[in-house]
Amino acid sequence: MAIKAKVSLAFFLFFLLSLLCSNLVISKEERDPEIKTCKHQCRQQLQYSEEDKNVCMEECDEYHRMKKEREKRKEQDQDEDENENPYVFKSKDFDTRIDTEDGRVLVLNKFNDKSKLLRNIENYGLAVLEVKGHAFVSPHHFDSEVIIFNVKGKAIIGLVMEDKTERFNLESGDIMRVPAGTPMYLVNRDENEKLFIAALHMPPLSASAPVNLEAFFEPGGRNPESVLTAFSSKVLQAALKTPKEKLERFFDYQRRERIFKISKEDVHGLAPKRSIWPFGGQFKGPFNIFTNRPSFSNQYGSLFEVGPSEEKSGLDELNLMLTLANITKGCMSTIYYNTNANKIAFVTEGEGDFEMACPHLKEKKSSSTSYHKISGRLKAGMVFVVPAGHPFVTMASKKNNLVIVCFEVNAERNKKLAFAGKRNIVSALDKRAKEVAYEYPAEKVDEIFERDEEFFFPYEEGEEEERADA
Repeated sequence: MAIKAKVSLAFFLFFLLSLLCSNLVISKEERDPEIKTCKHQCRQQLQYSEEDKNVCMEECDEYHRMKKEREKRKEQDQDEDENENPYVFKSKDFDTRIDTEDGRVLVLNKFNDKSKLLRNIENYGLAVLEVKGHAFVSPHHFDSEVIIFNVKGKAIIGLVMEDKTERFNLESGDIMRVPAGTPMYLVNRDENEKLFIAALHMPPLSASAPVNLEAFFEPGGRNPESVLTAFSSKVLQAALKTPKEKLERFFDYQRRERIFKISKEDVHGLAPKRSIWPFGGQFKGPFNIFTNRPSFSNQYGSLFEVGPSEEKSGLDELNLMLTLANITKGCMSTIYYNTNANKIAFVTEGEGDFEMACPHLKEKKSSSTSYHKISGRLKAGMVFVVPAGHPFVTMASKKNNLVIVCFEVNAERNKKLAFAGKRNIVSALDKRAKEVAYEYPAEKVDEIFERDEEFFFPYEEGEEEERADA
């Protein structure tokens, strides 16, 4: 009798479970008409055996499961976008302004469009120029000051002022200032290597309005369009003293794009000629960042700097410093901050990580946290911004050196103050203040913050996780 009762109970539980599963399937189908239609079509296939129909309906369930996973991932991505790091810019944050077979121009979206936290640099813009071998960038000008940094490759730059053109060769590491409104053209003088240039746009010295990074192209006709085509036919005829028909033929003749390949003879013909004038021309020539000794250098990395105090650099009057950090693979910079300068950092080589302390973003889950850790994975082509006063650190991966070109705005009287290394602000505190602040003997505090190396240190990825598990 007991055995019969157990069998009846087991049968009842099996029936209840089957009914529950059936209801779950029905409710799932009711929630998603697509899966209901899919299974209905499986059942209506006359050529299918019962086994085939069951396999077909299982595939409908699998499709439904995968669809739900995709929707969940999409929702997670959207949540990440909404809570996106306001200080890090990825490839999607660049707008392609010019795109031809022989080169392209990428422009970073306006800083203040990303976040109000970047309003201190809202008047600045960053552009990247890539030009293939022996290609020519048509003459153009900007209504902004342009600071060119030649990241990679060999170029010729021609600058026009009133009645003459001055030409200069550009090498990797060269800095060149192009005053606002100056017509210029560029040539990749290497036949095989791509030319790669980063350009910071900033308001003219007499203005403070945001830059728009739109180029004004002087030559051209309908494609590319010349700025002259915006004027009426009567105005052009009077200004150029040329009949309408001749002007139309002239503008219609130019059909090349804004960046296009030229012959080897043309490249050689555009090369700068040696000047015999002892005082130079109207423009300051390029200044190579590697001309200066590195500000910090050891086996773990090096930092080169060119600032507004160096007249030859062309950065005088601009309150701007340009730096290049080369962090050895598996190493890191110290944790430091700029006292005055806002750093616009462009990763040109390698990959690594970035961390920064920010008081403006609070952790949602904790009301006790005073600072938010901003972090991001870095790779070539990315940009990150570090406002003045914000402590930060950059780390290179174990695979490659991490090379970062930085435009530091508001650089006059700026200091780099470190938290660790041979010279750091904690060790520099007077003994009594140190002991009062840390409630720890001054000698013990110095043991923690002092070290023989300065500015660049070895770094082991995963140390934080290992310590957390210990």
